[in-house]
Amino acid sequence: MSLDLSCDGVALTAALVDIESVSGGEERLAAEISSALRALPHLTVHCDGATVVARTSLGRPERVILAGHIDTVPVAGNLPSHSERGLLYGCGSADMKSGVAIQLRLAAGLASPVRDVTYVFYDCEEIEAERNGLGRLSREQPALLAGDFAVLLEPTGGVVEGGCQGTLRADVIATGERAHSARAWMGSNAIHKAADILAVLRAYQPRTPEVDGLTYREGLNAVAVSGGIAGNVIPDSCVVTVNFRFAPDRSPSQAEDHVRELFDGWQVNLLDVAPGARPGLGRAAAASFVAAVGGEPRAKLGWTDVARFAELGIPAVNYGPGEPEVAHSRGEYVEVSKIGECEARMRAWLAS
Repeated sequence: MSLDLSCDGVALTAALVDIESVSGGEERLAAEISSALRALPHLTVHCDGATVVARTSLGRPERVILAGHIDTVPVAGNLPSHSERGLLYGCGSADMKSGVAIQLRLAAGLASPVRDVTYVFYDCEEIEAERNGLGRLSREQPALLAGDFAVLLEPTGGVVEGGCQGTLRADVIATGERAHSARAWMGSNAIHKAADILAVLRAYQPRTPEVDGLTYREGLNAVAVSGGIAGNVIPDSCVVTVNFRFAPDRSPSQAEDHVRELFDGWQVNLLDVAPGARPGLGRAAAASFVAAVGGEPRAKLGWTDVARFAELGIPAVNYGPGEPEVAHSRGEYVEVSKIGECEARMRAWLAS
């Protein structure tokens, strides 16, 4: 099957969904996208593994980037796609093949946009960060990502979501003294001591700061607990893994300092941290996009690849037709009306 970029956005979304592309297995879909784009004379196409970049070179004073990942989480019995009551169901329909369909439709239909456009279709977003295709481009071929503004077509329900939260994971460790459980008084139970760590988490009051006019809500939660040696041993260690989702007015180092301060007296081992991204809606390119698509922007609660653009000094927003609440679920779907609406708004922005 070859992709037909002349069909409508709903049909193209269904065609994309029906090409299985679980993270690490995107080669076929990337090849189909590359082949379809290479047939368009107004685009220059570059391939990097299963990542495809297509660019106009019209000499416009402004260049914008439209980016979307082509991989999905593992299929959950939700292929092939099917339509029912105005909804298109299927793995990746919301996250984010409906957004990718819009990218492809714009790439095919706008030979002479008023802004130069770079279309990025990248692999391995849903798995470990070191395999992320956009991250690979930013490290190895940053010139391909040069631009004044970027739109990541992640599912937002057709609402502009500015910036994103940062995320940090750390192990907080309670220690004790190992002993035979029949003589528990001779030891100190680390699992029991972990209750004090959980008490800090229960009492935690998250900030709701305003950043560049958008309100973010922070969160600090336990996401795993591990401890225990054997059924007859008092454990000498218990690890509580915490996840801190922090607003983009904090740097990663400030987020780490905050977690260490909260858990002063316990051993804290940082596992990983990724910075957030400020909305940057005051920048001219971002403001013109928001004005063109309409609606009231809101903060992105979660981490997305807009943070990678922020690290490159490029303001970026999330905007796509899918609903984030149904992403990754067995019943994942996208409203067919939202596909056309988002495409029409973005087409108007790029054409006028």
